[in-house]
Amino acid sequence: ASLDTLALTERGASLEVFEERLLLQIWAVQNGTVRVAIDELQPIKPRYKVVDVLVGEPRCEQLRIEWRRAGCVSLTWGPGQHQVRVSASPFCLEVVCEEEVIVTLNPKGRLCFETLQDPPSSLISQDEEDPLGLWQENFKQFRDIKANGEFPKNYADEDVFFQHYSIIKLKPCITVNICDTGPSSVGIDLSLHGFTNVYGLPEHADSLRLKDTSGSEPYRLYNLDVFGYKINRRLGLYGSVPLLVAHKPDRTLGVFWLNASETLGDNGPTVKWSRLSPETNVSWVSESGQIDCFLLLGPSPAQVFSQYAQLTGYQALPPLFSLGYHQCRWSYDDEEDVKSVDAGFDLHAIPYDVIWLDIDHTERKRYFTWDSKLFPNPIDMQLHLQRKKRKLVVINDPHIKADPHWPFFFAARDGHHFVNDRDGNVYYGTCWPGNSCYLDFSSSRTRSWYASQFSFDKYKGSTESLFVWNDMNEPSVFNGPEQTMPKDAVHCGGWEHRDLHNLYGFFQHMATVEGLITRSGGLERPFVLSRSFFAGSQRMGAIWTGDNIATWEYLKISIPMLLSLSITGIHFSGADVGGFWQDPDPELLVRWYQAGALQPFFRGHSAKQTKRREPWLFGDTVTSAVRSAIQQRYYLLPYWYTLFHLAHTSALPPTRPLWVEFPKETETFIMDNQYMIGSALLACPVTDPGVTEVKVFLPGSDEVSLKFYGYLSLQGNAEGMLYLDDGHSFNYRDKKQFSLRTFTLWSGRLTSSYCKATKKICLCPQTFVVLLVLRPPTWKLSVDHRMQSICDHGLCCGGSE
Repeated sequence: ASLDTLALTERGASLEVFEERLLLQIWAVQNGTVRVAIDELQPIKPRYKVVDVLVGEPRCEQLRIEWRRAGCVSLTWGPGQHQVRVSASPFCLEVVCEEEVIVTLNPKGRLCFETLQDPPSSLISQDEEDPLGLWQENFKQFRDIKANGEFPKNYADEDVFFQHYSIIKLKPCITVNICDTGPSSVGIDLSLHGFTNVYGLPEHADSLRLKDTSGSEPYRLYNLDVFGYKINRRLGLYGSVPLLVAHKPDRTLGVFWLNASETLGDNGPTVKWSRLSPETNVSWVSESGQIDCFLLLGPSPAQVFSQYAQLTGYQALPPLFSLGYHQCRWSYDDEEDVKSVDAGFDLHAIPYDVIWLDIDHTERKRYFTWDSKLFPNPIDMQLHLQRKKRKLVVINDPHIKADPHWPFFFAARDGHHFVNDRDGNVYYGTCWPGNSCYLDFSSSRTRSWYASQFSFDKYKGSTESLFVWNDMNEPSVFNGPEQTMPKDAVHCGGWEHRDLHNLYGFFQHMATVEGLITRSGGLERPFVLSRSFFAGSQRMGAIWTGDNIATWEYLKISIPMLLSLSITGIHFSGADVGGFWQDPDPELLVRWYQAGALQPFFRGHSAKQTKRREPWLFGDTVTSAVRSAIQQRYYLLPYWYTLFHLAHTSALPPTRPLWVEFPKETETFIMDNQYMIGSALLACPVTDPGVTEVKVFLPGSDEVSLKFYGYLSLQGNAEGMLYLDDGHSFNYRDKKQFSLRTFTLWSGRLTSSYCKATKKICLCPQTFVVLLVLRPPTWKLSVDHRMQSICDHGLCCGGSE
């Protein structure tokens, strides 16, 4: 680094790195975060910068020079408790909190930044092969040409770009001139001082605590359609959140790597014996883009969650119905089948809120349509459900059937709403409808057009009780490399798919949410489930863990998978109850319902190749057990809703690892078979066959029993809160129509009071029923310190029930 080039501005600091080829920028974000970015000083073309993930440009504090020494400078801000120290040679950057170095960037000199360059003349003139794969790379039958769309800098705005190319090229699609710029990867290493426990980096079917990847495969962040994914692997699944959370008893730290290209994350522990201080070394490498790294300084878990939410957004407050039970299958046959399943829940006294339809409800797999023979009266069917206060969810995927006789297809084609191939023609791939084109959701213009298709006048047969499910949006391309879109496909603005691959599903999720909000005139909260996701997807709604299998191993792994999502901002998540593929035996099905009832998103789902599995098809014993599990979910619904209010306003996860609630108890740092629901419930689902008793670790030295809405201390006192609103509109936000009350049990007396002044709201009488379990514990502690034997349910919640 060249310290002589250091310049301070109102927003941050900048200096040149490595012979004036790179520009290092440093910002002190007001919420306790340090942002470090590195880009080329004079690239031959702009490099991709992630858009729409941050909720706005972070507000920054003025940096000042604390001291200068030979080859080093220290910057500070605010009251001076934090410093950023930049060393020139070798280049490294230290973040200091209260005189303690907590993180170092580039400690081992692994900064990688492949600057864009013109291809070697030999490759151009002689069409030679590229044995190292730097400019062209083969994968099975696919060839990836590492090129980027070249466009004048004046055309960075997509509308200007569109107008320019639609006029100049006079083609029914946007044509892009391609120039090869070759390898463009970026990466850096970090040392997290004093930390040996790190978490996050979803989505992987692996343990909550990240494993040491030294000498083995790294964690891969690359969104893919992986049917029946393997367990205990680090390969990328359906979504990616490049957020790593490190924890030790006195501090929690977050590292957010804002890059949407294929990314690898390595981590491994190191003990520096000279200082007897452990540390975790982390390396990030991304295929393209810029280095844009946020260090969330905490120091508590709650503060790290808040710092991250202030950057990428808070969890959307879901409509109340979406926290109930959802019944889904690929696929219910017709309207009579839907009504029959709906009646079955009533007949067997099993509560539920939503029934789902997969792709077979459409006319020849064309979205926004209905099969006229199977679903001739979709509005009447929805009204039938509405009369019981139930909803319908239908699927809507990003692939569009290439059917020139379908008005939707040629409107998208003629409106230039599809992704192009590298030659500037519309890209075609294969998915459920057969030959398909893929909407370019990276374009705000395309997102607005797509959102408009959900209006009642365009989406015939839809009503206000219809909600949406975005599937296959990694995107899934059956005949593509790794069953996804080629990296050299081109999006609006000339950006290659490699630059923004992990954002594709995020953008569709955003567009669908926009469509449902617009449909209601901005009055009603949407519900949209997405399979693919990225950092910031929490602002849109819910996700699930994809195509799992009906085995005990998949039930067990669902818990750490969902906990990893919860600490990285994706709070509204769940796993397919019963397993999507194969047939669960009755015991597994019951245990999965019991576990699913204790997870944020609660949906039973199965493939068409499996046996029907409505809860009453397995005999009275299973029906009773499933009914009990679902009823328990509804008993706790006010509690869940209150927890989502807290997630929406303070970023506290509704479900959280034990160490979040008990940060100093080191025994909890590796536990991922049990977790907290809020601060008051401990859950330990049964995930093994033939089990009638489980051991539960009871953290906390001052509590003897965990309770609904609060817990009893050893003195017999408890406190909790309850949030209420109309459950469906934005009136809680726009008109402040909500109620937030605290409940206190002190010396045997229960009282309640308003947490905030709120306007009067009209609520159903039963909504005011508050379930408080405030009785002495009925179990006995075993000899093992704070290890509790709980029979049958595997749930510790205010007694042995």
